[in-house]
Amino acid sequence: MDPLHLIVALGPLGAYLLVIGLIHLGARPIVTTGGRDLAALAFGISGLIIVGPMELFLPDAPARRFGPYVWLLLIALYGLGVTLITLLSRPRLVIYNVTSDQLRASLAKAADKLESQARWAGDCLVLPNCGVQLQVEILPPSRVGELLSVGPRQSLNGWRQLESELRESLEELHPPRRSWYGAMMAIAGVGSLLIAGYWLVNHHQLVAQGLRDMLNR
Repeated sequence: MDPLHLIVALGPLGAYLLVIGLIHLGARPIVTTGGRDLAALAFGISGLIIVGPMELFLPDAPARRFGPYVWLLLIALYGLGVTLITLLSRPRLVIYNVTSDQLRASLAKAADKLESQARWAGDCLVLPNCGVQLQVEILPPSRVGELLSVGPRQSLNGWRQLESELRESLEELHPPRRSWYGAMMAIAGVGSLLIAGYWLVNHHQLVAQGLRDMLNR
């Protein structure tokens, strides 16, 4: 792999891994929506998409017609595709730095604040008046919890209310222990950025030539 492809592939990926690692090393649980989580992941793998499928299947006719600007169109198309998938996805909440017991306790507290008719069935929670039906899932090694919508009838306003109440409930938790998983992610992110920076600084002429060749295909 030439220096340009290496930099493009590792740059966004390293930034994503570093941010996720720092989140896991933080002292408080963090709640985000599935859309934001998906957008962050899409950014992290964007470099791999550009140097992989995007360049491999670059259409010849548009490349001749638009020249270097075809890359802007492809990147915009990628962004629109991610946006479409996000909009079509069912509601989902992602919670970092939380154990299974902590999430269930905080979720139960938030549900009681929202309405009195909240019902549990195993790992599933139903809030009939809010229009929310969800399933709780935990990834133990990473201490990441997910609230996945169950069933087609979901209220976006109800999910927003649940997100707000859950965030308040989680703020009352004691700070968790530092995560080895977060340290590994942060180290991987820093390593990727250092490799990309090394090739950019020490092989800038090859990078510039590779960029010209890439844009003038």
